[in-house]
Amino acid sequence: MNQRNLLTAIVLLVLCSTSAVLAQFPNVQLGNFTGPNEPSICINPSNTDEIMAGSNLNFWYYSEDGGNSWLSGVLSSPEYGVWGDPVIVADTAGDFYFFHLANPAVGNWIDRIVCQKFDKSTKTWSPGTYTGLNGSKAQDKHWAVVDRNTNTIYLTWTQFDVYGSSNPLHQSNIRFSRSTNGGETWSEAITINEVPGDCIDGDETVEGAVPAVGPNGEVYVAWSGPAGIVFDRSTDGGETWLSNDIAVTPHPGGWEIDIPGLARANGMPVTKCDLSGGPNHGTIYINFADQRNGSNDADIWLVKSTDGGNSWTEPVRVNDDEPGKQQFFSWMDIDQTTGNIYIVFYDRRNHSNLATDVYLAVSTDGGQQFENIKISETAFTPSASGYFFGDYNNISAVNNLVRPIWTRRETNGSLNIQTALIDLSVRIPENLTYVLNLEQNVPNPFTDVTIFSYRLKKTANIKLSVYDILGNELLVLEHGKLPAGKYEHIFDNGIHRLSPGTYFFSLTDLEQSIRRKMVITH
Repeated sequence: MNQRNLLTAIVLLVLCSTSAVLAQFPNVQLGNFTGPNEPSICINPSNTDEIMAGSNLNFWYYSEDGGNSWLSGVLSSPEYGVWGDPVIVADTAGDFYFFHLANPAVGNWIDRIVCQKFDKSTKTWSPGTYTGLNGSKAQDKHWAVVDRNTNTIYLTWTQFDVYGSSNPLHQSNIRFSRSTNGGETWSEAITINEVPGDCIDGDETVEGAVPAVGPNGEVYVAWSGPAGIVFDRSTDGGETWLSNDIAVTPHPGGWEIDIPGLARANGMPVTKCDLSGGPNHGTIYINFADQRNGSNDADIWLVKSTDGGNSWTEPVRVNDDEPGKQQFFSWMDIDQTTGNIYIVFYDRRNHSNLATDVYLAVSTDGGQQFENIKISETAFTPSASGYFFGDYNNISAVNNLVRPIWTRRETNGSLNIQTALIDLSVRIPENLTYVLNLEQNVPNPFTDVTIFSYRLKKTANIKLSVYDILGNELLVLEHGKLPAGKYEHIFDNGIHRLSPGTYFFSLTDLEQSIRRKMVITH
């Protein structure tokens, strides 16, 4: 099966009908804080059951069951303060780090970038370390990445001489620092850009610096500003950088985007590199958004480089709807076990008003083509009056487990943070005869009843069973020959009386088997 057909099979696997506008995956709310936004999420690559997330202004969320349930708390740093812009990463030991802006008791507002490390045994955070302090200059819009070979943490961000200043003498620049000892200490911050920006925090400000690691330990980063989207790299762990920024692509209209219903929005670039060992190993991708097709038509875009960033492709449009609708706030991740690209974004293709869905775009062919899947269960309507939606959403993908994260506004006006439980670990066999189509009730985990839905592409002898986590078959729910078509089985645990825990249900036609996870809470 070629990659295009494999992707189609995966999409069919999760669709509950041939319509891509129906919700496909259970959505889970993280925490119950007032007014959270700007979420970040990270799956532990060493243990995908462990997931950490953060949101403005100082909230954290921790899951030990793959995102089905969450412990939450409020982050504090007595010495440096916490002032939002959460960024979560995990190192090679599976330790989580929470990067954020500062509001120190002694010092200046956002005068440094702070890093705090999570203790899994006590569920507490370290007091924190910092980098970037440069007098009273503002340090903002940071992101981090971990080199999986050396465990070095690389950090990039924007420095404002004076935040918000329109004085032409005041500049914004891209800064860089690294830690080689698990965030205990940091190298002296350096400036890596060639062309500075202004300090207004708009299109002419240099922002959107998201670092990525290359196949030989290179450090890659791109950002947007007065020269459009530009790229820089270091081949010696951040010691030295190119003397001239490489032009990637124009950013028509700039990174600041006007989206009705939002006080502000941006299309800043996100940089990732494929380290999967697959056919696109070493390819660098940059995802961004802009309104080149009109103020009522924001789109999501992807460019890539296969020569270390020296040259770049023309942008590929990621959203596959007809022109004329708004797509915005995108973020990208690459599953480094498969090389698949996942991009999450807000989308208004299904509505004539401000109602907004969340979509996931998936590419298995190095970004040449994308399938779009609606992943939010119901639409929401943002409001620019009194509500701040932050500056980004986020997504993490490890070994076919995908966890996007976004801010949602309920009808009563409250904001909350949501994720979708997406597991594409099912392998589609070459001689595909059926597609298992999952439509669990919400929420999942469930207590009493859930629905197993599946589709047969042709007549087959099937068996639908439930297994425990040790692989023992506990129940046979259906067994027999069925014609092609779509089927549903209502699973009532009041009848079966399985104990609370994690199980798997399996569909097999004697030669092939597809399993999906389900969780029973009580």
